[in-house]
Amino acid sequence: MEFLKKLFAGGGGPSRDRAGMYFYVRPKRCDEILEVRVDLRNDPSRTEDGGFFVRKVVRGHRCPFPAELHIDFDSNHRITQIGVQDGETVEEEEYQAWLTEKEASVNNDE
Repeated sequence: MEFLKKLFAGGGGPSRDRAGMYFYVRPKRCDEILEVRVDLRNDPSRTEDGGFFVRKVVRGHRCPFPAELHIDFDSNHRITQIGVQDGETVEEEEYQAWLTEKEASVNNDE
C-alpha cells in the first residue's frame, strides 16, 4: 500500500501535474514563498553527460530579492540534486500554511 501511495502521491517529493513539477522557494531575507512550476517537456536543458538541468530565477511580488532554483536530472528525468542560491526550498505543506496565513491576514485587514 505504501508503494501505491508513493507512486500516486509523489512520495513526499515535488508536486506534479501531467507535464510539470512544482517546487516551493523562499528567497533570502523574505517571508514570501513562491511556487515554481518546471515544465518537463520544455524547461530541461541537456548536459554533457546525458542528463538534464533546469535553472529558474524567481522573484516574488513583495520581495525585491531574487532566488535561483537549480535542478539536476539524470537521463531518465529523475531528480538527482536540487539547490537554491540566495534562498531555500520548502515543502508544499509549509507553502500551503503560508497561503492560509496570508489569506487570514487579508481577511482581518478588511
